[in-house]
Amino acid sequence: MPELTSTYQPAWWLPGAHLPSIWGKKGRRHALVHDRIERWATPDGDHLSVARAGLVSAGKPHLLILHGLEGTVRSNYVQGLMAQARRRGWSADLLIFRGCDGDINNQRRLYHSGETTDIDFVVRELIAGHPDISLRLVGVSLGGNVLLKWLGEQGEALPSNVVRAAGVSVPYDLAVGSRFLEWWLGQLYVDHFMKSLKEKTRAKRTHFPDLCDWTRLDKARTFWDFDDAVTGPVHGFSGALDYYSKSSSIHFLPDIRRPTMLLNAKDDPFLPADVLDRVRNISQNNNFLNTEFTRRGGHVGWTEGPIWSPRYYMEEKVMKWLNDE
Repeated sequence: MPELTSTYQPAWWLPGAHLPSIWGKKGRRHALVHDRIERWATPDGDHLSVARAGLVSAGKPHLLILHGLEGTVRSNYVQGLMAQARRRGWSADLLIFRGCDGDINNQRRLYHSGETTDIDFVVRELIAGHPDISLRLVGVSLGGNVLLKWLGEQGEALPSNVVRAAGVSVPYDLAVGSRFLEWWLGQLYVDHFMKSLKEKTRAKRTHFPDLCDWTRLDKARTFWDFDDAVTGPVHGFSGALDYYSKSSSIHFLPDIRRPTMLLNAKDDPFLPADVLDRVRNISQNNNFLNTEFTRRGGHVGWTEGPIWSPRYYMEEKVMKWLNDE
């Protein structure tokens, strides 16, 4: 499919790729929209937390959000999307990945970019409780990779309740993205995430002393190091390369069978732009995929307007896309 028409006008006061990315995470403030957080027991004896805004209503769409790496219910884009949904009269949920709700989960496993059993569980629970629910799904960054992989895995078997989807700032090729972040300012982003990832892993040591090679964990400086020592072995992969190869959503795009928007910025500091060329080529052979690759925007950035009254293009554009039928 050809690219969707973009009307994004970058905010002049956030030049480059890094400032929009940082502002979206650290600069803006958003009131909390969700009204409750529920804890759902999972089939494997663990739990998931789901932040909820409003009640599911027949005839109204329901938004399900998947957050990015180390995201929380307080992530600005999460609350921004929820606010957009509530303005339209929709209900909305955020699937909070295991260990991202403030509690260390009970099972040995963690969450990761290719783990799709939890989204499958939540979607089917929502449908079981509301057989006529009209689901609109959006995944951001890591959550986008999870969402696209799950959609591809489901293919024609995807529940008919799932109407539309959107992937935002998706890393598509995890190996390439991981190596890309090892250069120049990319390591600053990695350092930020590595601190909390290591802390959460170490918190499991009491219950799972053989979880990983703790010396390798201590020495890990890059995503590749961490995934080779922890994510891969803990989740049944031989290492980082095996994990990346089997979990990268780019391999699952051809099998997606619902209208899906792919929104990325070409200057995303988490992913080289040539990966988007590969994604565009794939999308041309799948009429369900609709790409919008803006020249600027950073990683989950896309701020518009003056500094005293900024607007957030991604949230508005994604919700408009998800609302169309």
